[in-house]
Amino acid sequence: MEPQLLHGVADSVATVVIHHPAKRNAVTAAMWAALPPLLDRLAADPDVRALVLTGEGGTFCAGADISTLREAPEEAQQLAVRAEEALAAFPKPTLAAVRGHCVGGGSQLAAACDLRFAEEGALFGVTPAKLGIVYPASSTRRLVSLVGPAAAKYLLFSGELIDSARALRTGLVDEVLPEDQLAKRVAEFTRILVSRSQLTQAAAKEFANGRADRDAHWGEQARGSGDTAEGVAAFLERRQPRFTWSVPSPG
Repeated sequence: MEPQLLHGVADSVATVVIHHPAKRNAVTAAMWAALPPLLDRLAADPDVRALVLTGEGGTFCAGADISTLREAPEEAQQLAVRAEEALAAFPKPTLAAVRGHCVGGGSQLAAACDLRFAEEGALFGVTPAKLGIVYPASSTRRLVSLVGPAAAKYLLFSGELIDSARALRTGLVDEVLPEDQLAKRVAEFTRILVSRSQLTQAAAKEFANGRADRDAHWGEQARGSGDTAEGVAAFLERRQPRFTWSVPSPG
């Protein structure tokens, strides 16, 4: 099978799989280019309430396919940044499920997700210093927001890999699971995500990403949604809420 992004939707969760096992799921230029339109389609799908990004088999992603850097390094980096930004802007909750190596471009993609769950034994690295590449400003800011300036400098200056325990301590990942428990925990947690209010999630995502200027917009959305009334009624009636607000389709 050619290197590609596989995807499917089940139980309101879209799963995108980085599939290039011959090169430990390294991302080709075509794969970088394919991610933004794929995310647009999934964002517009009303059946999708959350998204999981993972890698084929026992590896998340070993980074960008180095052959693309040799051929056109600036173009390859632009494609990677566009893919990363599209993932960060996805309007519904995103979760990276990480096994094995999560390095270089793989770390870019994982950092662009809202949450990161990792299996024990996973290894993380931000490796542009090994290749003489200037890490993009947007990617650097995102990394700093996750782990802080000191840890970001350690990762960027050295290019060294860190294990899942250290990634958890620095805030690069949110949960570390025992071997063979990752899939179960991701399924359990995404069931929680899809049961919650999309209105709350979408507003919180924008605010967390620095869009405080949208406070009035989200207040208006809340007043017209009915989600608050439903949430309060469900709580008082001791039942599961049935939230109806959904993320508007792009355009």
